[in-house]
Amino acid sequence: MSAAVTVPVWPVEGWELVAGLEVHTELSTATKLFCGCRNAFGDVPNTNTCPVCLGLPGSLPVLNAEAVELAARVGVALGSDVRRSLFHRKNYFYPDMPKNYQVSQYDEPICVGGSLELPDGVRIGIVRAHLEEDTGKTTHVGGDGRIHGASHSLVDYNRAGVPLLEIVSEPDLRSAEQARAYVAELRAILVAVGASDGRMEEGSLRVDANVSVRRVGDATLGTRCEVKNLNSLRSLGRAVEHEAARQVAVLLAGGTVAQETRHWREDEGRTVAMRSKEEAFDYRYFPEPDLVPVAPDAALLERARAAVPMLPAARRARLFGLLSRGGDQDPARAGAPGAQVAAVVASDLDQLVAGAVERGAEPALALARVANEAAAEPDAARRLDVEAFAHLCRMEAAGELSATQAKTVLGVLLAEGGDPAEIAAARGLAALPAGAVEEFVRSVAAAHPEEWGRWLAGEEKVAGFLVGRVMRESGGRADGKAVRAVLDAARSRA
Repeated sequence: MSAAVTVPVWPVEGWELVAGLEVHTELSTATKLFCGCRNAFGDVPNTNTCPVCLGLPGSLPVLNAEAVELAARVGVALGSDVRRSLFHRKNYFYPDMPKNYQVSQYDEPICVGGSLELPDGVRIGIVRAHLEEDTGKTTHVGGDGRIHGASHSLVDYNRAGVPLLEIVSEPDLRSAEQARAYVAELRAILVAVGASDGRMEEGSLRVDANVSVRRVGDATLGTRCEVKNLNSLRSLGRAVEHEAARQVAVLLAGGTVAQETRHWREDEGRTVAMRSKEEAFDYRYFPEPDLVPVAPDAALLERARAAVPMLPAARRARLFGLLSRGGDQDPARAGAPGAQVAAVVASDLDQLVAGAVERGAEPALALARVANEAAAEPDAARRLDVEAFAHLCRMEAAGELSATQAKTVLGVLLAEGGDPAEIAAARGLAALPAGAVEEFVRSVAAAHPEEWGRWLAGEEKVAGFLVGRVMRESGGRADGKAVRAVLDAARSRA
């Protein structure tokens, strides 16, 4: 692309982004994929190595059975077909691969098909998940940290041979938000089944994004570019949007998008070309002669199914079910309830909501308190006594505490624990007597006749001012919903 072409800000009207992701996750095994070297992050460089993972002549690989079981768990969780697979040698030459080839699965991967459900209900297809060994880590010293301009490079082979599972999605993603949600959901699944710690900051989960663009309504896929090694959700979102906008700029300028691999420069907010995109034949794949095919048997698959707990999508469905039981006949996945459900499950606090509902808490209220208040302190919330939380929700629902007072008591429960009724009594917190809200509203109306008149005339934006004044006069004891109901009733009578 010419330097004169300006990259627009995404989204660009009339254009659609199409993306598929390749997520590489290091498996949480004790040792590497084909040898007994320790699999650990942060150890002294080049101390977890042996003739096998260094590719020395005469050394032979032995497959790590635990890695196969973890891969099978992921396959079960994604609804994939866990099947017979075969290892190949993928040939390329780079200092971080000491053998000058990588042992990977090519046309017979261990997991085929499946899908992943995003919090908003959209399903993203899974093409495959295959086992392979990780490479070493190269650090370029000097310049901007890239190989060009560096004074020298350092290679750490501790990571070489660490088991990786590469999970490839269908090109079903249509926005940066969906891409981030997909990786967050996949990470939650990997952690839930015990396959990975999902620590992007340590490199145990890395993402490559295949991005293309097309005119809205066009069914034909555009030429894709692969953006490599995105190590945070923020970088993923920014890189996907920039790359899509860059491709649109090329096409609008009359150019052609070249299929290539690109690098994301976080500090500059742009992608830059690394190399032309390789095809399979460039790697000269051939079967690994020192490894037999992997054939998962019935016993392995049964162990994998038994090790998979309730996954995030099912946990969200359970919370939506609780909301329906509480009176909402059709809880939308979008909007406030859907966002609250997603936040609670992501914070691993859905059991707190479910437990409170079992003890008589109103489902929507329990969900709101956990999503809006407790989730801000997830560690404390996970230690919160379920009965005490349920009691607090019952007190608020019964009108014994206003919403503001209930939040105050919840803050104490999170910090210190205790009994919500005793906490409220010790702090002089109690709901206002009948008719008190109306009295406060009349007082505020008399003190602020101009704002009151604007409210009665239908000006919605003064509602916040009036509610705030009532809350101030009541010392925070008034319930905001009750105040708004009195305001609405006064306007309807005017």
